[in-house]
Amino acid sequence: MPGTPTRLRALLAGDGLPLLLPGAPNALTARVIEESGFQAAYVSGAGVTNTFLGMPDLGLMSSTELTSHVAAMADAVEIPLVVDADTGFGSALNVGRTMRALERAGAAGVQLEDQVMPKKCGHFAGKEVVSLGEMVGKIRAAADARQDDDVVIVARTDALAIEGVGRACERANAYREAGADVLFVEAPTSLEQMRRITASVEGPHVANMVEGGLTPILPREQLGELGFAVALYANAAMRGAVKGMREVLAHLDKHGSTAEAAELMISWQDRQALVRKPEFDALDARYADREEQEEQA
Repeated sequence: MPGTPTRLRALLAGDGLPLLLPGAPNALTARVIEESGFQAAYVSGAGVTNTFLGMPDLGLMSSTELTSHVAAMADAVEIPLVVDADTGFGSALNVGRTMRALERAGAAGVQLEDQVMPKKCGHFAGKEVVSLGEMVGKIRAAADARQDDDVVIVARTDALAIEGVGRACERANAYREAGADVLFVEAPTSLEQMRRITASVEGPHVANMVEGGLTPILPREQLGELGFAVALYANAAMRGAVKGMREVLAHLDKHGSTAEAAELMISWQDRQALVRKPEFDALDARYADREEQEEQA
């Protein structure tokens, strides 16, 4: 949506509290996030892979699949979308093409990471990272490819688990100098590491709050005190939705009907309102065949 990169930058500038950034794997979830009052949403690579492919976050999704999801989501909501583009789907040249495609699709921000392809979830074991120089080239390519300089580049490093926190901070500083707007040192395992990251690297930082992951789950206020600008909850909504689906299906399996399961689901009317059916009905009426309507009258 026009103007959303500028709005995202304003949100990142913030009022001292980190931006709460819930993740959405699809357009319907993005609608729920917007309806719930959140000011931005995160297009989770893991979430899209899990929901669209039914597969784990192991770099299995293609750039075309991701871009089509982003386009649908940007068409469904007005809030800015930060898109997880994994490793950029190849070399620096691929990153440039990915950046242009996602910007055209409606991304207000694009996240790139320094893992070796195929990448893994940041809280999985066995990760590997590319050289510092290769990732710097990717960040520069992303910055050069932007048509709108306000589109935010988020640079993630997974080097902490492999090279240690000090080296991860060195990488984050280099990525900032190459053109990254927001830094994301993935999977710190303690408060001490989190403090060191924000103290050692200038610029806005992302704290990835992964339930069951390696990083301590901290309140928003404490993350702000530690110097983080974004509190990312990449897959909380999706995991909650799966729990809800299981409860409804368990009821159906046990009772053979959903007649007594209304409290487990949103209402028919709520569902139609969520997907804006009244708006589409109004458009349908506006564009209807006037001549046919007059004949029927």
